[in-house]
Amino acid sequence: MTRLLGYVDPSDPCFVAAILTIAFNPLFWNVVARWEQKTRKLSRAFRSPYLACYSLGAVILLLNVLRSHCFTQAMLSQPKMESLDNPTAYRMGLALLGVGSTFVLSSFFALGFTGTFLGDYFGILKEARVTTFPFNVLDNPMYWGSTANYLGWAVMHASPTGLLLTAVVALVYMVAILYEEPFTTQIYQQQASPSHKRS
Repeated sequence: MTRLLGYVDPSDPCFVAAILTIAFNPLFWNVVARWEQKTRKLSRAFRSPYLACYSLGAVILLLNVLRSHCFTQAMLSQPKMESLDNPTAYRMGLALLGVGSTFVLSSFFALGFTGTFLGDYFGILKEARVTTFPFNVLDNPMYWGSTANYLGWAVMHASPTGLLLTAVVALVYMVAILYEEPFTTQIYQQQASPSHKRS
């Protein structure tokens, strides 16, 4: 880690922008989704929970594009690590990108748009929690697949800055999971309860 930090200039504006977007995105969607779950104001404003969820999902996608752009610019603005700048490391990075993309895309297809983009906070629930691939091999595969994508991208660019930013991505996702997982478990337990079924 000390060796990595020797390559990183934390005062670089591109690095700062990357850190801010990495931290902001999960904070934004969790705050907005919890607010919606408590008030239903977005659903009322859009006159449909589905339209409100689609709109939030579109904003999240745009924010993720911005985060990836800032991540890439931060890597390109800082030096490479010579020991990673070789064909073998590049192929390893490409493999990580492939694995990560598989987890992200298969998660999306298993959950659908509303399942991916916080539909449960809008009252849009599946009959039961998804347990098919990739959820049967990994908890929170969307988050860890995204992390693998950033790691692969960093390795492909031989970027110590990218490796450090990937660690920040993983840390932020771990915090998000601690915040989101109890709520998701609770709402599906409520849905499965006999009292909910009778109602």
